[in-house]
Amino acid sequence: MKKIRAAVVGYGNIGRFTIEALEAAPDFEIAGVVRRQGDKDKPLELTPYEVVDDIQKLNYVDVAILATPTRLCPEYAEKITKLGINTVDSFDIHTSILDYRTKQMENNKETGTVSVISAGWDPGSDSVVRVLMQALAPKGLSYTNFGPGMSMGHSVVARSKKGVKDALSMTIPLGEGIHRRMVYVELEDGAKLEDITHELKADDYFAHDELHVFAVNSIDEVKDMGHGVHMTRKGVSGKTQNQRLSFDMSINNPALTGQVLVDVARASMRLQPGCYTMPEIPVIDLLPGTREEIVATLV
Repeated sequence: MKKIRAAVVGYGNIGRFTIEALEAAPDFEIAGVVRRQGDKDKPLELTPYEVVDDIQKLNYVDVAILATPTRLCPEYAEKITKLGINTVDSFDIHTSILDYRTKQMENNKETGTVSVISAGWDPGSDSVVRVLMQALAPKGLSYTNFGPGMSMGHSVVARSKKGVKDALSMTIPLGEGIHRRMVYVELEDGAKLEDITHELKADDYFAHDELHVFAVNSIDEVKDMGHGVHMTRKGVSGKTQNQRLSFDMSINNPALTGQVLVDVARASMRLQPGCYTMPEIPVIDLLPGTREEIVATLV
């Protein structure tokens, strides 16, 4: 069987774990890694792979896995699909997903490509579970409680603020889908904690939750990539009340995100041109092997 050639765009936390997931996948080969600095200061673990500063410098690529900051995903997806390459990403601004999907759908239809967006674990695999829960109990209420753990998206945004050398954003669940954001920042010389706190409170990533910001001497001394989620739904099946559903997992955040991205990269090769979110994809297509093999063992 011909293997799927995947390029990884970006080499931060998600990029590193995506490489590991690709190395473990039986049906993929790594076409290369795209970094702003190209092969300058090439990490030792990337020695087996071609590292470039532009995806067009790589030989044949089926799908680009965008391990970039969320706010850059739409720009990269538009640019890369115009090259005839599928894209997948973990865009995580929930309120902007539909708009992103609508605009990228036009690009995919014009270029005959596939994009799978917002394919981390939330949004992403958790979205699939939420849809399933609602199907099982159509009337009712669902709650998603994250953490306690490190939010990669929020940490990236915090690190982007002027005066911040490094940052860690922790998500603390308060129950019923309400969360507290605990942000720890390593300050650059001359930076003021109150200025950074003001900027974070004004950012849409943090504006909707309780926020506390603390200065620390070293982010490395407090960093933990563990995370988790507890989802519940209490509702009605047909006319029967008091159906109670729950889903839990404790995870390494970037490792699970990298795995999901590889799964949807596989699925992208089986979809018709267009832009998709995870609930729109048959879950069976996330796995390697034929549908017959999977049905025989898992259904």
